[in-house]
Amino acid sequence: MSWIYLVLAGLCEIGWPIGLKLASGKSPYLWTLFAIIAMALSGYLLYLAQQSIPMGTAYAIWTGIGAVGAFIVGIIWFKDPATLFRIISVSLIVFGIIGLKLSAH
Repeated sequence: MSWIYLVLAGLCEIGWPIGLKLASGKSPYLWTLFAIIAMALSGYLLYLAQQSIPMGTAYAIWTGIGAVGAFIVGIIWFKDPATLFRIISVSLIVFGIIGLKLSAH
């Protein structure tokens, strides 16, 4: 169950940069609230995951899921650049996440 919590925490981690990005437009209070809720839920789920996953592993995977997710959302929704170097660089994060999962006890 801890790995499910960790994946959900990582997915929630994607929510707060989206909320902060959208807060600069219409409905800033609504999107700021969304970001705060995403942060809190993400942190709580990380707390649950760390009950049986080593802290360093959990934290690295959590931030990795958030970073890769925000990267993908940025490209798809916010038209961030999708250069080859950026894609290769974020792929290294993905390989790191996979490596940590495979090495976890």
